[in-house]
Amino acid sequence: MLLPTLALGAALIAGAASAQEVKRTDLGRSPLSGDESKEIVVQLVEIPPGATSRRHFHNGQEAFYVLEGGKVQAPGKDPIDRAAGEHGINQREVPHAGYTNVGDKPLRILSVYIVDKDKPLQVPVP
Repeated sequence: MLLPTLALGAALIAGAASAQEVKRTDLGRSPLSGDESKEIVVQLVEIPPGATSRRHFHNGQEAFYVLEGGKVQAPGKDPIDRAAGEHGINQREVPHAGYTNVGDKPLRILSVYIVDKDKPLQVPVP
């Protein structure tokens, strides 16, 4: 009886850990017209409560729009609201993010990237 209980406990812990990961869903990819070295990528980024969007940069530009807002907190900073409708541009190779969703609902962001096709979409930074 102990073995099934341990297996169930491990499965629940694994499920809880994976529930706190940022989920990136590709909605579309296409070569950039007139420049085959670049591509346009459209993603839905979902950050559940307790998950951290690690600090990173992109090999190109990102335009984002917050679909469903929430409360986020960067290390050593006060929590701030990311409101639905917030939008902006993240420039090539400029680090951003590095915050945790400290609210009680998922943060959902639509991101559109124009990036170098032969490089990673996201590069982590300390």
